This record gives sequence, C-alpha cells and structure tokens, in this order.
Amino acid sequence: MPEHMPACELCATDGGRLVWQDDFCRVVLARDPDYPGFCRVVLNRHAREMTDLDAGERTRLMEKVFAVEAALRRVMNPDKVNLASLGNLVAHLHWHVIPRYIDDRHFPRPIWGAPQRDGSHAAPEDWGERLVTEIVNNMPARG
Repeated sequence: MPEHMPACELCATDGGRLVWQDDFCRVVLARDPDYPGFCRVVLNRHAREMTDLDAGERTRLMEKVFAVEAALRRVMNPDKVNLASLGNLVAHLHWHVIPRYIDDRHFPRPIWGAPQRDGSHAAPEDWGERLVTEIVNNMPARG
C-alpha cells in the first residue's frame, strides 16, 4: 500500500454488521441511520480495483453484489438501488449496495452529497432480520 494511504480498515475489521461470508467475500450492513439496508460486499483479501481480480473472481464478486441487490429489492422495496465501488477513502475493493427512496435525505443526489431535505425514509417493519434472512438464504453457491 502506498505510504500516503492510511491502514486498511476493511482488512482490520468487518466494516459493519457481518451478515454473510465465505472464503472469498462478506456482506455487511453499514451502520447508517439515514439509510437502513445499506450493505457492503467486501472482498476478503486486500485488492484495490476490480481489474486486480481475474475474470472468474470478478464474476463471483458481482454475483454476490446482485444477490444483495435482489434481497434489498424484495425486503426494502426501494424506488432505486445504487451500486458503487468507490474506495477513495478505503482503497480495499468493496461494493456499496444502497436502497434509495424519492423521500430519502439525498435523493436524487448521491448519499455522500449535500442533503436535499430533513429526515429519512421510514424502513419497513422488521426489515433488519428479514433482510439478513433473505441474503443468507439466497446467496449464490460458490462458483
């Protein structure tokens, strides 16, 4: 890792509430009160970019991202789902999977921008455990 980059928090911690994992990657719920259901799919080894992975690994990682997106759509019923792999602050390959609603604080802007309104979208009742169950039960097998 270049000297100007801080120590990698995703190598040292789960990066949120651990929901599911295998030997390749993990799914965590971010702790963001404004965005319930915000998940991250995190590679279990340190890599900075998608092109650091071979073609099979890229496919395997995206299958997990798509499975999380599908689970979020079933449980959270968002107006939109944002997928992002930024890594500007944490240069460890991970994907954000974020349910978005037309009445959330930032819509239609990215959640990292200036808020567009006060408050946050009300999450469905019992969304947390339902989402965890949906992710765990529908995660594609290793491949």
